Amino acid sequence: MSILEAPRRASLRIVEIAGGEAVRRRLFSLGFHKGDEVECQARGILGGPVVVKNLRSGVTAALGRGIARKILVELRDGTP
Repeated sequence: MSILEAPRRASLRIVEIAGGEAVRRRLFSLGFHKGDEVECQARGILGGPVVVKNLRSGVTAALGRGIARKILVELRDGTP
């Protein structure tokens, strides 16, 4: 599931970053990597940004929905 579909405030693990090299580089520069534990803290209404926190590094970033849709996650218990 993408981070847009994940429940809010649930502990998640990034399993894949779909998309091109530019998307992966952008997320890497923001501190988001495959295998990191993250949490979706908020979703803007009417197509606004998604606030994602990296639980490992403590970085919080507001991501556009296009990029957030490319972050594929699973619940930390292993449920996709």
